[in-house]
Amino acid sequence: MVSTEYERRIAARFATFDQDGNGYIDREDFSAAAKALLAEFDTTARSDRGQALYIGAEAFWQGMAGIADRDGDQRITREEFVNGAVKRLRDNPDRFAEIARPFLDAVLAVADSDQDGAVTVDETARVLKVLGVPEGIATTAARALDADADGRITEPEVVTAFARYFTVPE
Repeated sequence: MVSTEYERRIAARFATFDQDGNGYIDREDFSAAAKALLAEFDTTARSDRGQALYIGAEAFWQGMAGIADRDGDQRITREEFVNGAVKRLRDNPDRFAEIARPFLDAVLAVADSDQDGAVTVDETARVLKVLGVPEGIATTAARALDADADGRITEPEVVTAFARYFTVPE
């Protein structure tokens, strides 16, 4: 049985996706996140990295809608999000990671200023802030992602942490 505490935590994460705060997640929320990230990292939408980010955002939206949009209206309500995450992802966080991976890979490419395949803690905090995470929490979370304390955050660290954040109650 799924705990009420778990459902409450997952519901709190809904706001991260509801970029415009209108009470549901839709394709536009993913496009808005991509647009904001491109602006933050001074990357044009027509560049290869910009196009990859929009394609990744669309793939992420399609994956989320496939899991959570139970009524097929192309909008995910808080209830649909909680039910989708709880019922379909809790026992398989790797599935969520795979849905998010194209978007996360593209985000990392946009944020990776020196294009060395990893982002710094500061770049990661900037990404998190653009996506609506409060500054203090964004910085703390970015530091925590750097598991080996080398100052660089790689794709496996990000994808694993992202999946755990949305699917594990702790």
